[in-house]
Amino acid sequence: MRLLLLLFLLLPWLGHAAPADTLRPLSAARLLRYTYANDLFFRTDYYFTQGMTLTLVHPALARLPTRHLLAAGAKGSTQGYGITLRYDGFTPLRIQDAFIRVGDRPYATYLYASIFRTSNQPTRQQRLTTALEIGFIGPAAGGKQLQTAIHRITGNAEPRGWDYQIRNAPIVGYRAAFEKLLLARASHVELLATTEASLGTLYTYAATGLRLRAGYFHPYFADSDGKKTSTSEGWQFYGQATLEGRAIGYNATLQGSLFRNNDPYILAPTAVRRGVLRSSGGVVLAHNKLCFEAAAAWVSPEFAGARSHRWGQLVITAAF
Repeated sequence: MRLLLLLFLLLPWLGHAAPADTLRPLSAARLLRYTYANDLFFRTDYYFTQGMTLTLVHPALARLPTRHLLAAGAKGSTQGYGITLRYDGFTPLRIQDAFIRVGDRPYATYLYASIFRTSNQPTRQQRLTTALEIGFIGPAAGGKQLQTAIHRITGNAEPRGWDYQIRNAPIVGYRAAFEKLLLARASHVELLATTEASLGTLYTYAATGLRLRAGYFHPYFADSDGKKTSTSEGWQFYGQATLEGRAIGYNATLQGSLFRNNDPYILAPTAVRRGVLRSSGGVVLAHNKLCFEAAAAWVSPEFAGARSHRWGQLVITAAF
């Protein structure tokens, strides 16, 4: 509900024309995407326990003043604009304990908006994405209320440690990602290289990785979104997998906020793993302007004494 309310605040912008840039044409892509992730798909209930995103891509978002803070990309690249509202929640291994589990993951929840700009170059088969991220971490995100309500409805154990979660603090960050096609075979296999860096009060990291797609699909760089849901016709069906390595500089869900030091419990910097692997794999089914995706994600241990963790994710995208 909070994601929808925040998105509705942007609706007045959608009726106005976007500023023209003759050197960088504007993408006509219009789409809405919802993502739901939960580790319950693997019958676990700890670490990253639940997340949701709501993404709007629309050319009118080019009117937002934040476009001046986002890199424009090379001349001739097609510009796409969007905003993602993101909610994620984290817990320790045992949510039934009504005390601080020293050495375990802290309770944490955040909610933020990621205002992004894509610079897509189909001829060079590459894309630059930059994003400004603004929001907050802490009880105001509603993690305690949401998880408690879901567990009561489903008859699961009620979480008892949310009173020790990381306290309210602002999130401010900037993220840049670059994608480049490495090889393509017979229009049914694509391998891409990815690099990404984030500097902010929530996450600071540098990452590099690979994305593999195999099946029947439109080329990844055929439009500014990468799935071509805004203009494609017919069927697409393919599998995809990613592998990424991250060098971690800061993780506020483990270390607390940079702006305050009154959190009931956080991990020491020496306990945070500075090298983390992440991977995912799933299938995508698309027809005309609708796209469905089911995937599983995995992350290596993020702090000393932690376990690796996995969760499931469902995505639906609709173009309009």
